[in-house]
Amino acid sequence: MTTKDPKSVYDFVVKDAKGDDVDLSFYKGKVLLIVNVASQCGLTNSNYTELNQLYDKYKDQGLEILAFPCNQFGKQEPESNDKIVDFVCSRFKSEFPIFDKIEVNGDNSAPLYKFLKLGKWGIFGDDIQWNFSKFVVDKNGQVVGRYYPTTSPLSLERDIHQLLGIS
Repeated sequence: MTTKDPKSVYDFVVKDAKGDDVDLSFYKGKVLLIVNVASQCGLTNSNYTELNQLYDKYKDQGLEILAFPCNQFGKQEPESNDKIVDFVCSRFKSEFPIFDKIEVNGDNSAPLYKFLKLGKWGIFGDDIQWNFSKFVVDKNGQVVGRYYPTTSPLSLERDIHQLLGIS
């Protein structure tokens, strides 16, 4: 669900892992790191570990991480939302929000991801390449960075610092 012509990520309403609507305008004024996640990927351990480190360090300064499970890459996120949340919270002690499992490519791509992909082009046109692709969104809801799955979340720290206005 979204407006006809979205101008920012704040124009979207998405489902959380429980199936409840979340209006992304709730995050107005925050820097967002939006990631498509998977529990059974070779990148899972390093990404969740580093995402937690970033979140712990910057959540009180205005960073929010939004994790969207996706099973489109190697079927590496086959579980239900409840099992995904349990896995992420028990294994990695993650505190950032986990949303409803979505598709990020193709005809059934979530509207939010269609918008995100318009902002910063990847090597392969606008498609998401794999699990743990990352988008950084500024406090105005605009995509300002797109990073590959193999990009370490901690390597985004300089960009996050700048967007948060931390010297």
